[in-house]
Amino acid sequence: MEDNYQKLLDEAWKNLPEKVLREERFEIPKADVVIAGNRTLIRNFSEIATMLNRKPEHIMKFLLKELATSGEIVGNKAEFQGKFSTGIINLKIELYTKNYVLCHECGKPDTTIIKEGRVYLLKCGACGARHPIKRI
Repeated sequence: MEDNYQKLLDEAWKNLPEKVLREERFEIPKADVVIAGNRTLIRNFSEIATMLNRKPEHIMKFLLKELATSGEIVGNKAEFQGKFSTGIINLKIELYTKNYVLCHECGKPDTTIIKEGRVYLLKCGACGARHPIKRI
């Protein structure tokens, strides 16, 4: 009986599509950074916000605090005072994703930020976990 089950299980695994077997379905978006004079522009900022499923203002507030500079959102772009390398910007976006997008339990990006009382929580739509997060 156990032998039949194992054979059927092995056959089912072989028939699964390749994309189902991959554990990583979410990639952290990379910034398209351009330095113009004493300003740094992220040209694909609205695309990053869409991929992370967060408000651009929330991401911008985090980046401004982390980079210790001033800036603004202009159309689809984010503009910062000062010169910042692509590596530093991408590192800060990864940090934002880790803290404010990915679930702390299952690691999936299917989360939303909710407020209960005075506490902000990261609520996962996949596993149902809720974790407190820092205010920006």
